Amino acid sequence: MTADALLAGDDLSLFAGVRDWIFDLDDTLYPPEIGVFTAVMGRIRSYMARVTGVTAEDAFALQRNYAARYGTTLRGLMEEHDVDPEDFLAEVHAVDLSVLTPHPALAAALSRLPGRKFILTSATHAHAGETLSRLGIDDRFDGVFDIVDAGFLPKPAEATYAGFLVRFSIEPTVAAMFEDTPRNLVVPRALGMRTVLVTGRTTPHFDGAAADFITADLPAFLTHIADTLSG
Repeated sequence: MTADALLAGDDLSLFAGVRDWIFDLDDTLYPPEIGVFTAVMGRIRSYMARVTGVTAEDAFALQRNYAARYGTTLRGLMEEHDVDPEDFLAEVHAVDLSVLTPHPALAAALSRLPGRKFILTSATHAHAGETLSRLGIDDRFDGVFDIVDAGFLPKPAEATYAGFLVRFSIEPTVAAMFEDTPRNLVVPRALGMRTVLVTGRTTPHFDGAAADFITADLPAFLTHIADTLSG
């Protein structure tokens, strides 16, 4: 099943009654091909090589190992190397965001959605703020919940979603979640949210266990939702 097929489908009435719209940040609100998150990953590997004393090649393998075992590389570094999370986050997010430019279509689509909009990210408030500002959509959101708010416990930890929902008084059965990582949609869907997997140009296998919908064009998908709800 392709993203285009789902985008053109008639199931978008599933979003009727949604009051809160929740979005991941990196590689969700902008295409992964832009390369911001790739740059972050590169800085993470450099940081790991310096802190652990391994080679750059071994740092890549260790990064994957920690991400798989702990949810994020940061959590692995905290658990096994006593890394200061604030130092790590400041260094790895010091990337050039000038590649991000205003996205009027996304801004317009977000404005048409009824209800509140939130960011739930494993990045920092500072990184989220600059990203949203460069995309021209910082005034479209009602709140940001970052990795510090989550106690450095990343998605897909259930406690992170629980803390986020409590912070903003969100009822999951009338909420929708947009993510580029399938495993981060499993808990939201189990809680009763509508879930959307946002992809890059290459559409992965559609995992119905995690997502209700898949799209490679977030602004167009949101516009279709708004059209359906207003029709």
